[in-house]
Order: sequence, then structure tokens, then C-alpha cells
Amino acid sequence: MAHVRLFRHYIHLPYVILGLIDFLVLAFAFALAVFFRYFGDVSFFLENLNFLLPSAVMFSAINLLVMVALGVHQSRLEEGMSGMMLRTIMALIVSIPLCGFAYLLSNEWLWYTGSSSVLTTGSVFGFFLLGTFRSLFFATVGKETFKRKVLVLGAGFRARQIHEDLRTPFNRKGFILTGFVPLPDEPVEIGEDYLLNIPTTLQQYILKHPVHEIVVAVDDRRKGLPMEDLLECKMEGVRIVDGASFYERESRKVALEMVTRGWLVFSDGFTVSSVFGFGKRSLDILSATVLMLAGLPLMLLTAIAIKIEDGRKAPIFYSQERVGLNGRVFKVYKFRSMKTDAEKNGAVWASQNDARVTRVGAFIRKVRIDELPQIFNVLNGTMAFVGPRPERPVFVEQLSDKIPFYSERHRVKPGLTGWAQLCFAYADNEEDTREKLRYDLYYIKNQSLLLDLLIIIQTVEVVLFKKGSR
Repeated sequence: MAHVRLFRHYIHLPYVILGLIDFLVLAFAFALAVFFRYFGDVSFFLENLNFLLPSAVMFSAINLLVMVALGVHQSRLEEGMSGMMLRTIMALIVSIPLCGFAYLLSNEWLWYTGSSSVLTTGSVFGFFLLGTFRSLFFATVGKETFKRKVLVLGAGFRARQIHEDLRTPFNRKGFILTGFVPLPDEPVEIGEDYLLNIPTTLQQYILKHPVHEIVVAVDDRRKGLPMEDLLECKMEGVRIVDGASFYERESRKVALEMVTRGWLVFSDGFTVSSVFGFGKRSLDILSATVLMLAGLPLMLLTAIAIKIEDGRKAPIFYSQERVGLNGRVFKVYKFRSMKTDAEKNGAVWASQNDARVTRVGAFIRKVRIDELPQIFNVLNGTMAFVGPRPERPVFVEQLSDKIPFYSERHRVKPGLTGWAQLCFAYADNEEDTREKLRYDLYYIKNQSLLLDLLIIIQTVEVVLFKKGSR
């Protein structure tokens, strides 16, 4: 399998392995720095390794956490190896003071060296070792070691959607698409180059051309499926998976055009427990409190900047009605980034280079400072820290009529940040909103504390690199 599922969230297996390799390499780099700084004798160093181990683990863990926050591993797909290593340098630099602070706080169980030179040297060693081991790793992964061979049963609309949406290198990380097998009397929407002509049975074909998985992407199952043939394939060890579930797993979003209410009812997910609810609320309060304390200077400076630009009588905050949990309307608070008469003609979508945005507003939007007052929405319970972004009632009414399952996003509290914000840019029209809903439904279906923590950590990348901001 090319995916590991942790608490219902799919993680690509090669990146799990890469994370473990990075963790071990960083721990070794720290140990190497300590060896050259304090020991010099191998036998003496090995005898005292147990004193060093907790510090090496902490050094490695902090660095890896910062790398996740800066999107180091994902950047390999979009920016290549050079972009990945540039982000690694940034992560290693940011981690040095964090490690020093952690060692000072925990000097009873962490062996602190007393010198920042060890942290700096360990980071330098770590950079070169990470570059070496990652190059070796990607040389292996590049040979498709971890990828599964997939055959798609069907060649109609659903099969075409899988082909179009998942054929890009960004999405197709875990599988090799061998081809599509059309069914009799099914309209063919796949190009001839990708169709497989199987004169015998599926079982006989896979015996000669082994595949790991058969994806059933048939538009109308009422016309019949070759169930006996599929069963024989399954008995041969081939995994049989529904097209919508395959799409969800590979793209980390739900295919709106492929799912039905029946699929939503019978698929796993969409379940929460009282323990999860308590844990999520605790995480909300903790995250909001930390962000409020860290962002207080920025909030004060923003308030002053708004007053300087628009005058002493100009309002600092802007409140707006949004739709929350179970469709209840609440007021969301933001720093005002538009002119005071921005909506004198009614509500309209925000857009790029919006003329209504002030100079201060343009800046605070880019770095997402305008969202900081929503911390108070999280603390009063009308919002969560992680969840779908709340939308205005007038837009919700319009979109619910046009987009299937749009109202399902109100099954959870709206959030300050969310899965869709990490995976997709700012939505300023109906089609973008439809795409973001695919990610929101994935979050609602697979929500867990692990996924919430992952989103919170990776939101740092969104803020620093301005992904999705407008």
C-alpha cells in the first residue's frame, strides 16, 4: 500500500518514511556535533550515549515539527529539490532558538550543552546529511518503488473525472494508471490511448499483467457489473475499491459529482465522539490563547495603522453575519480592511485587486492579520480553530441551491483555518467554492485531533508564503 491511514487521514507512505529518515538523520547530526565539541573519543562517547539521547530526540523533533509547519516535504513536488532544501535551511535556522529555549526549560531531563555552537553545528551537519539522504531516497522513489499499479473498470464520466483530476504529477503520487476497461453499452469518454482491450476476463488479464488495485468507476451500476470476475480478482489478492473512495484517498478531497447520499451514508467517517469533542474544544482554547498572546502586538499595531489611515473616528473592527454550526447565524469579527461604505450596494464576492480594499487592508489581508479578531469567536464557542470557513447567509442561500451537499459543511463549527485553506486558493466565485467544498467534505468526513493538529501546524506555511490570501 502506498498510503498509511492515521486516525482516518490518508498520508502518502513515502513521505512517512522520509519523515522517519529525516528524524533519524537530524538526531545523528546533533550527536555528531556533540561528539566533536565535547568528546572526541568514540568509546567514551558511546558509553555516555544514554545521557545525550533525549537531547538528540528533542533537537530532531523540534526541527521536524518546524519543517512540517513550513511545508518542506510537500514543496518537493512544486519547487523541486532546490526549493525543498531552501525551506529546510529556513526551518533549521528557526529551530535553533526554539531548541535552546526547550533545553533551558527542561534542563533536569535534557542535557543542555550550554553553548549555541552545538545547535548551530548540528544544524549545519543536518543540512548536508539531509540533502544526501533525501537525494538517495528520491532516487529510489523516483523508480516508482512505492507506487501501486491501478486498473480502472469503466470509461464513462466517472472514469474521465478520475483520469483528468488525478493524472497530474501533483496528485498521482501513489499509483501508476495502467488503463481503463470500458463496459458494454457504456458511453466512452476516455481517449483511445488509455483504453485497454481485454478479450478474455479481468482475472486472466491481471494474471499476465499484474495490478495491485481495480477501481470500479462505472456510471450506472444498475446495468450490471462483472461480479464473478471481480470476485476472482479479489481472490488473487487484488484490492477492489469504489471510484469515489479511490478519488478521496488519492486527492484528499470528496468528488461531488461521483458521490451520492447512499455513499455518504454507508462510507466510513462522519462520526464524532464525546472524547473527540472535548479534545477538540480543549485544542481550540489552547490554540486560540497562544495565538492571542503571540499576536497581541500585531493587533495593537494594526489598530493604530487603521486609525492613522482612516482617521480617529473610523472603526477598527468589522462585524459580519456568517452561518455557523447547524445553520445558526452568528457575528464574525475582523479588522476592517475595506472602506466603510464598501457594501453600500449590497454583498458581493471579494476579488483580486479589489478597489474597496484600503492600503492597510491590502497588507493585513496578505499576511492574514485581518482574521486575528476571530480568536474571540473561537473562545466564545461560535467558531472552532479548525473547520470550514464561515460564509455569509446571502451566499449560503445561493450556493445551497446550486451546489450539491453544500449545506453539509454546516455539520461542524466553522473554523479560523481549515483543510480547504491549506489545499486551495481563495474562492471568489461559484466554481472555486465548489472546489473548496470538496476539501471541506473531506475534513468533515475524516476529522480527528491529528488532522486538526496537522492543519494548525501547516497554517504557518499559508501565512508565511501567502497561499490562499487575497
